[in-house]
Amino acid sequence: MDLPVFGGVPTFARVFDAAIAGAGAPALALHCALAHSGIWAGVAQGLPELCLTAIDLLGHGRSGDWEGRGDYHRAVTRQAMGAMPSGPVHLIGHSFGATVALRIALEDMDHIASLTLIEPVLFCAARSAGGPEFSAHLAQHAGFAAALAAGDAAQAAAAFQGIWGRDAPFDALPAHQRCYIMDRIGLIAAQNPALLDDAAGLLTYGRLEGLGVPVLLLEGADSPAVIGAVNAELARRLPQVQRVVVPGAGHMLPVTHAADCAGVMAKFIANTGG
Repeated sequence: MDLPVFGGVPTFARVFDAAIAGAGAPALALHCALAHSGIWAGVAQGLPELCLTAIDLLGHGRSGDWEGRGDYHRAVTRQAMGAMPSGPVHLIGHSFGATVALRIALEDMDHIASLTLIEPVLFCAARSAGGPEFSAHLAQHAGFAAALAAGDAAQAAAAFQGIWGRDAPFDALPAHQRCYIMDRIGLIAAQNPALLDDAAGLLTYGRLEGLGVPVLLLEGADSPAVIGAVNAELARRLPQVQRVVVPGAGHMLPVTHAADCAGVMAKFIANTGG
């Protein structure tokens, strides 16, 4: 079956039951790096008021592969913008997907009803804040970066999973999932210009301050410290923002604490009039 093409990317979209039934307001969900659209199943179950569509981002799941040229963050942003439903959309992103969602909202504010950013990995925001978390983040990832530079996909994947997927150690994952991560681990480096160096200019003074969209910042209490630093800086600069920390959750809270995420999101969206 031919896939629809958004932003030049053949894109697989997963439409959850509420959306199939045609109930609720339109929403688009963007997953984290090394995952796929299926991670939103639990969250979607708790948000029957939304017509929730999730896409496989470029290089992930059943969508087209990335050829390794150009600006990866920009390419994914164009793909996701092309996949947006019509009408004001409740835009949701997790981790890398949250940074893409933020970029979309800044570029197309009038199309967004609300913005939910779950654990946005916009590390340059932590650097901008000037605290110790950014340097600690780089030090924590030194082993991962060395393995990736050496072409050791297995070691790089294990190191990355050890930091961001603590609820599921790499060696404990099924073989097909380990292969999936290893095959895509190079995409992490492709994100660095936007996430570490703000190549997209998301932190340019006035952009965040001028975002006229209600924003929910969600994070896990047990996530890496850099996430708290990122969300604190975003919360300081965004004019319409709510920040919620989920007890007992780590970085993968949309999967491990889906009901908690959905409950917070449902209240937030209801308060926006969505």
